[in-house]
Amino acid sequence: MTEKILILDFGSQYTQLIARAVREANVYCEIIPFNKHIEFDPSLRGIILGGSPFSVNDANAPVVDVVDYASKLPVLGICYGAQLTARILGGRVEKSEKREYGRAMFTTAKKDPLLEDLPFTSQVWMSHADTITEMPPHFELLGTTESIPVAAFKRGDNVACALYGLQFHPEVYHSIEGKTIIRNFLVNICKCKQDWTTAHFITDAVEAIRKQVGSRKVIMGLSGGVDSTVAATLIHRAIGENLFGIFVDNGVLRKNEFEQVLETYKQLGLHVTGVDAKKHFYTKLAGHSGPEEKRKIIGAGFIEIFDQEAHHIEGVELLGQGTIYPDVIESMSVHGPSATIKSHHNVGGLPDTMKLELVEPLRALFKDEVRKVGLELGIPHDMLYRHPFPGPGLAIRILGEVTEEKVRLLQEADDIYINGLKKYDLYASVWQAGTILLPVKTVGVMGDERTYEFTIALRAVTSVDGMTADWAHLPYEFLAHISNEIINNVRGINRVVYDISSKPPATIEWE
Repeated sequence: MTEKILILDFGSQYTQLIARAVREANVYCEIIPFNKHIEFDPSLRGIILGGSPFSVNDANAPVVDVVDYASKLPVLGICYGAQLTARILGGRVEKSEKREYGRAMFTTAKKDPLLEDLPFTSQVWMSHADTITEMPPHFELLGTTESIPVAAFKRGDNVACALYGLQFHPEVYHSIEGKTIIRNFLVNICKCKQDWTTAHFITDAVEAIRKQVGSRKVIMGLSGGVDSTVAATLIHRAIGENLFGIFVDNGVLRKNEFEQVLETYKQLGLHVTGVDAKKHFYTKLAGHSGPEEKRKIIGAGFIEIFDQEAHHIEGVELLGQGTIYPDVIESMSVHGPSATIKSHHNVGGLPDTMKLELVEPLRALFKDEVRKVGLELGIPHDMLYRHPFPGPGLAIRILGEVTEEKVRLLQEADDIYINGLKKYDLYASVWQAGTILLPVKTVGVMGDERTYEFTIALRAVTSVDGMTADWAHLPYEFLAHISNEIINNVRGINRVVYDISSKPPATIEWE
């Protein structure tokens, strides 16, 4: 039986970071909306109450029965969770004189298992507009900051289950000892064994797939991406040749990607049908220049091709999906629990005629955990650690109408750029990179001839999760080299520029 921690979501932007910190300590956890009923089964070891954009003093503030939870299991309230705990049990929470946001120095007021191995003072991260000004009766002060009288507290020792509150965010990077505090809660307070590992997950997932699928057939649309590849490999390990993969070349993949991905699938032992549908997509895209038009055409085209290929396989009852945990979390509302996956995670909305049961072996994992599972399964490192690539592919990196010739130009330029990043050991330090073909022709000179050719923009960003991103400060010498390589080797391009805008306000992709 896998031990588990529940994290109650009150709408904070940091909730996923709490889950990641718990998982990194080799303890399984789940995020659920605060108003979802909790099953107190034997696997449950503790509950974490997350932050929230609400004030606990708001009339419509989300509320849970902290007293009931803490009568059954250890509870840790973080920021809003701590303020809610204080307010419910008789403390005082008041609006801060000024919004407390950013770094602060935490000072330990009393030794406690939650603060084991912490220095006397350490940096923490604040993000709140309310302050606990008075602790509830029978609570003990564990720590303060320069401006906050109650930064950490706990209920007295004369009760069965521990109840803690932290007014800062231990889950964020800027709380230097934050992960130590979370580990202490898991190990010292909840008595977790920390035995949730990659190998453990694979064993459980394979068993669960076999139990769900039995002798039935599973079909899966593959993209060459991390999630679908790892999901397919897991499903294949469970049911072997009863998995049927379909990989569609939509004409806007990277240079040689169709052939390379099919070869990798072959090496992994996957049964995958490659469908060359380039001409089909070029015909559909002709005359369309709007970003959303192109996205919809490519999505609809994939469904059409996938449906055709699926009908060649008799007796298929299940659909394999690379859904991962952030997809699931984003589909749940803290104002009304739901386990519905967004339509674009369900193969763009397959035809109603395809009544297929879903097989989603990765729906409990974050992206970094998916990669670890992939490595354990023997999937090549290069495939697992490729930069993110948009579903519509190069179609949204060609501004304006997509044509076969424009795709060729962009593929060649992109290939030079990406291989250059790898050759000069810059690829791993960049979160995402790509080239954009602009709908702009400029005058140039090559030898004694004047040219009038396209312009390419290079894009490279650094990021943790893609929510925000900064432009990558690539060396000038490298950019000069790549510019020369593209202009000298790709006939049709005579100018290269570098995008130095960050997100926000600019997006990572141009369309």
